[in-house]
Amino acid sequence: MSEENEALFSKKNIKLLTDPLNDNNPITVQVLGICSALAITVQLKPAIVMAVAVVFVLVFSNLAVSLLRNLIPNRIRIIVQLVIVAFLVIIVDQVLKAYAFDVSKQLSVFVGLIITNCIIMGRLEAFALGNKPWASILDGFGNSAGYAVILVIVAFFRELLGSGKLYGYEILGHKAKTIAESTGVYYYGYENNGFMLLSPMALIVVGIVIWVQRSKNRTLIED
Repeated sequence: MSEENEALFSKKNIKLLTDPLNDNNPITVQVLGICSALAITVQLKPAIVMAVAVVFVLVFSNLAVSLLRNLIPNRIRIIVQLVIVAFLVIIVDQVLKAYAFDVSKQLSVFVGLIITNCIIMGRLEAFALGNKPWASILDGFGNSAGYAVILVIVAFFRELLGSGKLYGYEILGHKAKTIAESTGVYYYGYENNGFMLLSPMALIVVGIVIWVQRSKNRTLIED
């Protein structure tokens, strides 16, 4: 492997990708981006689309801010960052309306709220403004992937246990069929748990994920 490739995929750069997936996850450790976990995780499909959207926006906004970091006047840096993020979010919104209109309606205003997502603005301020483009790309991808993993986990359990489905397909069956016998009528199949579809359940699932993560990594408890 050449020195250039070694530099691109050095231990420091790999850590930018792996840390947000575990020890420094933006949702479970930094407790950022909780609103999305509450609002759009009733079904797996919109959660995946939102996750991909955030990956796209964070990676390219990190790259843009890093490229412009020496040209942006300090007093207007927040405005410049918001303009960059807003431009990318508009692209996402228009693509969704053109090619996935049903999902766009499900996500509603939450696509636009990516502009003010504290994970995105936090990475722009804390990392992209002070680091080179390649490192900023890795940091953006790592943090957005960490966000995406938690979002998908929460949506997986909420849709599966709440409606017995995954990605809209019936998985656990449904308590709609009956068998008539001499002793009466018997129901079979999975009975949906409506509580899983309520917003508080998203917080409970996130809390369980945090508990599992911190049980496996005791240093997070000490910190």
